[in-house]
Order: sequence, then structure tokens, then C-alpha cells
Amino acid sequence: MEPATARVVIIGAGHAGSNAAAFLRQYGWPGEIILLGEEPVLPYHRPPLSKAWLKGEATAESLALRPAEFYGKQNVALRLGAPVEAIDRGAKSLRLAAGEVLAYDHLILATGARARRIPLPGADLPLVHTLRNAADADRLKAGIGPGRRVVVIGAGWIGLEVAASARALGAAATVLEAQDRVLARVASPALSAFVDAAHRRHGVDLRLRVGIEAIEPDAVRLADGTRIPADLVLLGVGAVAEDTLARAAGLAEPGGGIRVDGSARTADPAIHAIGDCTVRPLPGGAMGRLESVPSATEQARQAAADLCGRPVPAPEVCWFWSDQYELRIQVAGLAQGAALGVFRGDPAAGDRLAVFHLDAAGAVQAVEAVNAAPEFMAGKRLIALGRPVSAARLADPATPLAALATA
Repeated sequence: MEPATARVVIIGAGHAGSNAAAFLRQYGWPGEIILLGEEPVLPYHRPPLSKAWLKGEATAESLALRPAEFYGKQNVALRLGAPVEAIDRGAKSLRLAAGEVLAYDHLILATGARARRIPLPGADLPLVHTLRNAADADRLKAGIGPGRRVVVIGAGWIGLEVAASARALGAAATVLEAQDRVLARVASPALSAFVDAAHRRHGVDLRLRVGIEAIEPDAVRLADGTRIPADLVLLGVGAVAEDTLARAAGLAEPGGGIRVDGSARTADPAIHAIGDCTVRPLPGGAMGRLESVPSATEQARQAAADLCGRPVPAPEVCWFWSDQYELRIQVAGLAQGAALGVFRGDPAAGDRLAVFHLDAAGAVQAVEAVNAAPEFMAGKRLIALGRPVSAARLADPATPLAALATA
């Protein structure tokens, strides 16, 4: 345990940073904790921004990760509207944009990710939006409503969630995707097809394998010359690690992100990094980025445990969720490279989907579930167990899931 005078400074007050401060106190950190947030609002839940917040179903109070008094009670100095300009690793200090120099004994980088931009003519026009924070969501919210024409570029999670919210608010929605299926980078073909059908069923004009020539003041012009009228355009083409500070300090990977180990340590022994800004260990031994709240929370726990001298927490099964229309989509594990996909029940029924992805040894590597919470939970347990299962029994709805998950 560090002495009571040791100071931890956390840059970034999102899910990762706020949880790191909470876990540090929970695990017994005796020293000072300073949590620096670039935004002027309390740390908040980000997933609802593209869903409940856009649709007016959430309030600022419901979005807050913790009540304001939590930080005072836990002796966490929360400083909002305090962007950091530079890190001096040699001096173990950082400089705030306002000019203040702040020393640290340990630094945690929780800087998150920023929306990916594409070099497209017209991408800087006023009708073009991205969605990463509350201010972005408020601007989107003001522009979506009955009769409005929303064009989404990119059929990833954020783009599809915004399209679903737009339809719920009475707007027309067009989704443009360069790949041959939605969610091509993150979902199996089965899940892609299921989500694609849901959007078309709800009236989304979904166009695949399209190229975009330019964004105009009132339309998006495709490579074939087609003009799609637009009052609002969302660029939903993914996110990149917000590693600007780390890069200037010599801690960022050439391809982007901050490389960390299983304890969230960077190459600098005085600096940890957590959340969407990291390149972290993945199942199977690979390194990569995981943009999800559970991953950010897991790494916050790792960093806090490491700083408090506690054992490294056991690795957790990575998972993700999305709400679109009547669909509750839940994914655990990583399906890429799986040897076999096993459907439980009839995927053609249209109201639910459960597909388990098995590795070459027959163990469950990932599960994708839509409106199928029991299958999702069982899949998470099976992934954690890492033992081969019978594909035939897995596919048979008559076989109790509990029997599979405990076998």
C-alpha cells in the first residue's frame, strides 16, 4: 500500500475514470484522488445517449453514474471542465489547459475514444453530426423529430441505434453502409441478418455496398450520383482511441491506443490506462481494443487493485448490449475465428435469436442473443467454463440451459 500522502490523478471522468476512483476507495487507497473531467457535467452513462436520451426517455439525473455527493463523501476531488493539455512523465506532472501544473504520484489515463472522421467533402457542414458525448447527443436531439430526414453513414452499433431512435421519433431514416451487411466488423452474419430485417421492418431505408461522393447542405450524394435528401447526417463510422496526450508523452501505439497489461499498466510504472483508449489483452492471448462499459469497469478494477496491492482480479468474459426497437441485443465473447455456429431454436421465427459460437475444441467462444436473456447468461457461463459442450444438446431447446452451463 502506498503512503497516505500518495496522490492519484485520473484523467477522464467517464465510466472508466469514475469507477477507478470508486474502486480505489473501496480497496483502501489512503491518499489523495483527483478526478479530472473535460466536460462540465457529472460523470454519466454514455450508452443511453443514442437511445433513451435521444428519445426523451432519460433525464440528466438518471444518466449520472453517481450522485454529486458521492465524490465528496469518498474524498475524491472531482474537477469538471478541466481539460489536460500535456503530461510531463519526467516531472510526474501534467499541465491543465488553464495553465495549472498538477503533480502526481500515480496517473490513470481514462481518456476514452473520439468519433472517427472521414475525409469526405462536406463533412464539416452544419448538418453533419457525430455522437460521443452529451453535448453531441443534445445537438442530435434538437434536430430529430417528425418529418425530419436523417441519414446515417455507417451501419455499426451507434449508427443503427440512432436510426432506430429517429424512427421512434417520427423521422425518416436512411442508413448507408459500404460493407455487404450491417455490423460487419462486430457481428456474425446471422446477427447481421436479424438486425437488418428489423430495421427494414421498421421503415429504415437501408442501403448496403454504397460509396459516398460528398455531403451537401441538404443531401448526401452517392458515388453513382444518387442524391439522398437530408436534414441531418450522422457520421457513425466508428471510433478511435483518444490517445493524444499519451502519444505526446510517448505511450501510444503506432496504430493507435495505449498498450496495457492485465493489470492496466502501461510501459511507464507510474501510469495506468483504462477503458476505450487502451489496447488490452483479449481472450486467446491477442491484443486489441474493446469499446464497452464492462471492459472499462473491469480495467478500472484492475488498476485500482494493482495500486492498492491487491491480487489481480480474474479476467472477465467481455460482453456488450444494444437496444433497438423491441430488440434487446446481448453479445458475450468474441465470435471472430469461431469454428462452428450453433442456433438454439428457430432463427427464422423472427422474434428472437440465440447463436452460440464454438471453437475448434467444441467450447463456447461467444454467444449472440436477441430477446434471449437466458441463452445470453448461459452463454457467458459456458465461455467462462471453457469446456467442450455437445453442439446437439446446445441446439436442442428441450435441453435445460442450466444443465449445459454446469456440466
